[in-house]
Amino acid sequence: MDFKQIQELIKIINKSNIGELSIEEKEFKITIKQKEDQQIQTVVAAPSAPIYAQAPVQQLAAAPAAGSLPAAQQPAAAPQKDNLITIKSPMIGTFYRRPSPDKPIFAEIGDEIAPGKVVCIIEAMKLFNEIESEVSGKIVKILVEDASPVEYDQPLFLVEP
Repeated sequence: MDFKQIQELIKIINKSNIGELSIEEKEFKITIKQKEDQQIQTVVAAPSAPIYAQAPVQQLAAAPAAGSLPAAQQPAAAPQKDNLITIKSPMIGTFYRRPSPDKPIFAEIGDEIAPGKVVCIIEAMKLFNEIESEVSGKIVKILVEDASPVEYDQPLFLVEP
């Protein structure tokens, strides 16, 4: 099961009255529980490394379905003071500004971006997840160094709409 499928499951559960869903495949197990206080808790366990992620339902539902990665999903954009929008990390992992060392950088300061444009990659458990912009505007600041670890909901870019 890939991240796109997990993301779609979360969206479906968010829109339904399903309280809990568990799926098991060979060495993979996922349990998605919807809480009454409008949160979804996702627990994913691989043979040797469990991952626990919890996020508000609205943020998970805001993640674009097309394009990339897990549940953490796509970056959520949140307005800040000075009319800037923050693109945040949808997951824990390693932040990369380019698809490989010999390829060009996805987004630089001053670049115009639009919804669906890939701005970075976050690698989690050997999966490289393209993070797409959900907003239009110009990148004014990159808040994370290339190849550095990021946390869930950590600000990555500041965008001027």
